[in-house]
Amino acid sequence: MDHRVERLRTPAECASFARNAVAKNRPDLALEANRKSVNLNVATHEALTPLEADGFAAVYAYEALLTHRNGKKMRAASTWQDIKSRGIVAAITKVVSRRSQTDNRSELRAIGLEDLTFEAFVVRNEASFSADTVQLSKERLAVAA
Repeated sequence: MDHRVERLRTPAECASFARNAVAKNRPDLALEANRKSVNLNVATHEALTPLEADGFAAVYAYEALLTHRNGKKMRAASTWQDIKSRGIVAAITKVVSRRSQTDNRSELRAIGLEDLTFEAFVVRNEASFSADTVQLSKERLAVAA
């Protein structure tokens, strides 16, 4: 990681740095700043297990995607409500099971977070999910590749 990105301390600093890096034709630094922003956001949660931390990273990557797509700060409000009421595994199962799910992988690739899709999270942690959810995730990842 670049020393300039390592010095960033907040997600807001990361976002500002990423915008400036793109403006100065340094998309590599913008990608690193986006990744650092997700990691800083995950660090604000007291994840009890690595599974939870990985799940929070997927949600924050999705929020970064929404922000990038819409040009303003966006939150995954319904996903956070589901996480709070049902837990991370149940909430991500619900997200993956939606029929209207679109392929966000290419958009996440543009911001350097393609490995943080909900489907990739399910495949990495398949022991925690139902066989149907894992199969659906694998199919979507195969189509997106």
